[in-house]
Amino acid sequence: MSNQATNPQKVSGFIRFINGVERVGNKLPHPFFLFCGLAVIALLLSVLLAGTSVTYEVAKDGVIENTTVSVVNLMNKAYWQNITQNIVKIYINFAPLGIVMVMMFAIGFAQDSGFFEALMKKSLLSAPPVLVTYVLAVICVCANMASNAGIIFCVTVGAAIFSSLGRNPLIGAVFGYCGAHGGFTANLMISADDVLQCGITQSAADGMGITGVPINPMMNYYFLVLATFVLAAAATFVTERVMPKVCKYEGIHQEMTTKVTPEENRGLRNAGITFIVFLAIMLFLTVPKNAFFRNDDGTLVPQSPFTNSVVFILLVMFIALGTAYGLGAGTIKKQADFPRLMGKGLSDSISFFVIAFPSALFIQFFNDSKLATILAVNGSNLLKSWNFTGIPLILSFLVLVTMLNMCMTSGSSKWLIFAPIFVPMFYSIGLSPAFTQLCYRVGDTMTNPIAPINYYLPIVLGVMSQYKKPEDPEFGMGTLISMNLPYSISYVIVLVPMLIIWYLLNLPIGPGATIFVPGM
Repeated sequence: MSNQATNPQKVSGFIRFINGVERVGNKLPHPFFLFCGLAVIALLLSVLLAGTSVTYEVAKDGVIENTTVSVVNLMNKAYWQNITQNIVKIYINFAPLGIVMVMMFAIGFAQDSGFFEALMKKSLLSAPPVLVTYVLAVICVCANMASNAGIIFCVTVGAAIFSSLGRNPLIGAVFGYCGAHGGFTANLMISADDVLQCGITQSAADGMGITGVPINPMMNYYFLVLATFVLAAAATFVTERVMPKVCKYEGIHQEMTTKVTPEENRGLRNAGITFIVFLAIMLFLTVPKNAFFRNDDGTLVPQSPFTNSVVFILLVMFIALGTAYGLGAGTIKKQADFPRLMGKGLSDSISFFVIAFPSALFIQFFNDSKLATILAVNGSNLLKSWNFTGIPLILSFLVLVTMLNMCMTSGSSKWLIFAPIFVPMFYSIGLSPAFTQLCYRVGDTMTNPIAPINYYLPIVLGVMSQYKKPEDPEFGMGTLISMNLPYSISYVIVLVPMLIIWYLLNLPIGPGATIFVPGM
């Protein structure tokens, strides 16, 4: 057990605060009933606020258009006829569902074959734990290249690797989630998210007649590269120094021996050969200009059949590696072992598939009622009325984004609303559209891991439940949010000063992109 359990008199104020968050959060119902309740609340608010409207500007193809949105009363015959007739579609089209199913049986297959444990023993067992954690943190932060699949990948692999190293897998799952979901403001490569955000910024700038400033997918690149290593360092510090005190759950982990057996060596050799073959095939399918995974014009990034096929690529890779290892190590001996190992990964995720049903309904109701749009527009109008400039404006904007992130988790949806308001507002005081977008992305990152309506939280709970010891205390949504909270706090501590220092020193934030508008 952790120090807080054995030496309660030494518990710090911060740990008491985290424990308080956990106690309050765990008074919430089970995630299944929590999302049921949120769905009912969304329906009630749609009735009570029906007709409430806001008018705001939206940038479309470089033209600013006034758009009026009203709260929609969902309690009507036509709407519920649509719900009852399409309930299956609503569930199966729920964004995380398919990704979770595919990723869980692929990664679960590789893990249950023994591949991860043998690989960790062979390569990382003698390395300092902090180095292993930091390397994993960089990988998790960059996982947004795979979009939402990256979150699932980091949660499952984080738990599996921590377990294989004899460390607490519950911390590994939380670490993977916060690294990936909190890392959407950082990457070493340009991702589809950069292109999407840039397109929205470009439309807002064009619609307001803002010209002469560079707007391109790389305009935040310098900041994002440094932020990758800074966020990874923050996540590593929290994992190594804070989480052992915060987490009072031991979790089931592998009791590894330091010696790699001849069977494991044979399995790893097979897996290594398989990986080289897999890599060669991937290079053949991506490097030539007319390759299978390239666009028709020969481009590969930021978006192409390659980036859109990440889930399929990871599926094939993990099944191939698990198969090669299992056949060599003897953990796979007959045909029936293949579906058995794949099915185990899915069976361990049953709790998520149940929670996903009310989650899908809540997201459907919340979006259809337009409540999120009303909240976002009213919040941005309030900030605009304060007439702040400089650092006060930047900090206020960050607070607005982080607060709205708690109830509106889609980054692109919020930016569609914010960009036509804040791009010209920042520009009027000499701040470039590139910097406005960067401020938004920093604010969006900081509270991603603790947003209570984020439908990926039940996924983390599902993965954690696979490693929970029978004697461990029960945990719920409050436990998970309290464990995520130190990561969010660390992101605030490192990103906000980094952004302010960048602003004060007027450092370039991307190729040709400056903080201040030239000549203003």
